[in-house]
Amino acid sequence: MPGFSREQIVTVAVALADAEGLPAVSMRAIAGTLGTGAGSLYRYFPSRDALLDRMADAVIGEIPPFPAAADPMDALLQVARRQLTVYKRHPWLIEAIQHVQSLGPHGLAYFDHCLGALAPIQATTTAKFEAVAMITGVVAMFARPQPAGLSFAGVDLARYPNLAAAIQEAAAGAITPAPNVPDLFERTLRSLLSGLLT
Repeated sequence: MPGFSREQIVTVAVALADAEGLPAVSMRAIAGTLGTGAGSLYRYFPSRDALLDRMADAVIGEIPPFPAAADPMDALLQVARRQLTVYKRHPWLIEAIQHVQSLGPHGLAYFDHCLGALAPIQATTTAKFEAVAMITGVVAMFARPQPAGLSFAGVDLARYPNLAAAIQEAAAGAITPAPNVPDLFERTLRSLLSGLLT
């Protein structure tokens, strides 16, 4: 029976998820790529969930090096931007991160860095933990494919007077245009972090 390292199995699983999405990741598919039987992989990972934990941790390891910044908000925003890049590189992570049952060394290092950046801020430990979790939630939201925009063609706007008024204001230039996605990402994080930590 051929021997493999856990790292080899994770590398194959990540490549499979990148190419075909998370549903394609199965012990059978990974074993086929490695040229072994699916049962042999359970020597390394007791379940698919355990494998998904390590897959998520492996790609979180692509976030470092963690940037240094004197201002805590700037430090967190820089990490969040790097995190967003990783999520877009591995879209399956958006789903996988919701089911992570245990943090690996890379996830722990990320969490530790964020808490270190928050150290100068006078806030409760609970608020700081919530802030780190919220960053991941916002990153996941912005990593999803952005919709092309809403269309109200064929809608009887007379039935929705507030919506109709807003559309008229926008058409007349009375509403400031929406910021581009990078600006909106930063503004969203700054607003939410300020609300949680102050």
